[in-house]
Amino acid sequence: MGITIKRWTRLGLGTVMAVGVIGACGRADGPTSPHQGDLPQSSPEMTTAVLPPLEEGSAAFAGGGEGGEGEGGVSVTAAATDAVVYNSALAIAEAHVIAARDAYIEGEHEAAGEMFAHRVSEVLFDLQPVLVAQGVDDFSDLLLDASVAALSGESGEEIAARTDKIVAALREASTKAPDDQSSTAFIAAGVCADQIERAADMYRIAATSDRYEPYLDGYGFYKAATAAFERSEAAIRSENPDAAAAIDAALRLLGTAYPSALRPATLDSDQSALTVAASNVVLATGQ
Repeated sequence: MGITIKRWTRLGLGTVMAVGVIGACGRADGPTSPHQGDLPQSSPEMTTAVLPPLEEGSAAFAGGGEGGEGEGGVSVTAAATDAVVYNSALAIAEAHVIAARDAYIEGEHEAAGEMFAHRVSEVLFDLQPVLVAQGVDDFSDLLLDASVAALSGESGEEIAARTDKIVAALREASTKAPDDQSSTAFIAAGVCADQIERAADMYRIAATSDRYEPYLDGYGFYKAATAAFERSEAAIRSENPDAAAAIDAALRLLGTAYPSALRPATLDSDQSALTVAASNVVLATGQ
């Protein structure tokens, strides 16, 4: 367990430091990542023993709640017994991985390198005890290697292949969720609701500034919700047709709001409509 924790720590801080160094060297105007400006000076050895400061309410902060870029926290206690919370945490990680891949393909290599590591580790670091208890094999090296590869300039095809392996590991981990007697359809609908609500929230936040990260987060949540719905659409429609209709409607609106991993020049989708659509999903799924 100690070795695994060190890997997640290195993943969270070490890669962000690498992104900061590369970004500062590559741009005359200095670092552009929202995390780079606050990075401590450190040696490589420190990256196995020091965590970046956690904001209360961030995804890595025990106890959950709103925080970070508006991304909701994950309750580790609930994840240990609640299949929806457990799978939603994994979906957050998948969202960031998908966003990283697509951003990389679009040429946003620094953002992708950070997304593969720091953004994913925000959730998985605290979730690690639950993953161990559920018998999930450690896959932190897949994320660390993908982040380094993104910062090293691997081809888009190679990054996509690495992403596929990470997503496969996350979905394998989802098969070991705690058994709380919930149906497959209920769990999948709950995950969709969680990701859709996050995507709507992130769009609202992204519209308040010109920062790239909130938009990219929201894009990833939209994509993770879409993937979750596609995998379980038939089961959800059979068990809860109203939830399926609400999810479908929300995803259609989010697809217009997040046309690609690249942030549009203007964010002019109807934020109220997105919020209402997300709320309809939450109500319909009983979350």
